[in-house]
Amino acid sequence: MSGTDDGFKPRPLSGGGHRQTLLGYLCRRALRWDLPTEDVVVDAGDDVRLLLRATWQAGPRAEHPALVLIHGLGGWDASGYMLATGRQAWGLGWHVVRMNMRGAGDSVTLCPRLYNAGLESDLLAALAAVGRETPRLAVVGFSLGANVALLAAGRSAGRLPGSLLGVAAVSPPLDLAACAGALDRPGNRLYQLYFMQALRSGYARRQRLRPDLFEAGRERGLRTVREFDEAITAPHGGYRDAADYYARASAGPHVTRIELPALILAAADDPMIPVGSVASWPLPASGVVRREITPTGGHMGFVAPTVAPGRFWAAQRVMGFLSALV
Repeated sequence: MSGTDDGFKPRPLSGGGHRQTLLGYLCRRALRWDLPTEDVVVDAGDDVRLLLRATWQAGPRAEHPALVLIHGLGGWDASGYMLATGRQAWGLGWHVVRMNMRGAGDSVTLCPRLYNAGLESDLLAALAAVGRETPRLAVVGFSLGANVALLAAGRSAGRLPGSLLGVAAVSPPLDLAACAGALDRPGNRLYQLYFMQALRSGYARRQRLRPDLFEAGRERGLRTVREFDEAITAPHGGYRDAADYYARASAGPHVTRIELPALILAAADDPMIPVGSVASWPLPASGVVRREITPTGGHMGFVAPTVAPGRFWAAQRVMGFLSALV
C-alpha cells in the first residue's frame, strides 16, 4: 500500500522541511536513557563486534517482544530519535535493544571499523543474538539505518529469523546517489557540514586506534559526504568507488522482495531525501509493505503533538504499526 498519512498534524507554523528537521533535533537533544541497561557484545564475524544496549522488561524475557533500533549516519545508541522511540516502546511493554553499527558511539574501542549503508549482515547478527532471548522481534531503522533494515528485509529475506514480526523504516535513503546529490545543494550546507564533522572526526579516531587499517590524514580536505564515500567508505567497504557503493547498497531495488510486514515512513519535504527516491520503487504485490509519505516532516523531524517523547510523532506511528503485529 502506498499513500499519505493524515494522522501527522504539526502545530501551525512548524511545518516545512528545514523547520521540521531542525525542530526534531532541538526537541530531542535533551533526552537521556535512565532505564537499567545491559551491554551486549555480538560477534558478527570477520573481526567485527557489535555493541547492543539492551533494556529488558521484568519477568521472563519470552513474555515480551523485543524492539531492535538502528541509528542513522553519525548517530549511535544515545541519538535523540533512538531514545524517543525506545521510551515509547518500553512504555508499551517491549524490550528495547539499541544497536550501534560497527564502530559507532562507545563501540569504537570495541571494533574500530567503518559502517556503511550496505551492511545488513551486522543487523542480522544482532537479530540472531536478541532472538535467543525472546521469540518475538521487530526492527525500526532511522535514515541510513532504515536503509540497512530494508536491505535485510529484502535482499537478505532468506536469512531473517522466523521470529521477526515486522520492520519499520523512518526517512530511508532508498537511492543513495540521489540523497548524496541532495546534500550537495546549497540549501543543505548546514547538514553537509554536520555530517562531515562527524565523519572526519570519526575516521581520525579510528585511525588513532588502528593505524594498521586506516591511513593517517586521509579525511583531510574532504568537503562532502560524496567525497568521503569516494575516498574512504568505498575502499574500506569493498566497493570500487562511491557510485558502486551507492548502486549496490541502496535498498530501493530490493523493496519489492520484502515478504514480511514493513512500514516505510517518509516526508515529502525531506531536504536530504528527494521524495521521488522513496516513492518511485514498486512495492510487493502482496500488499505486505506500506509506504506512507506525509506532506511535511523534514528529515527525521515529524514534530507534532504526540504521546511519544521529544514530540517524535514517527515513534508513535511505527510503534502503532508494529504493536498491531504482536
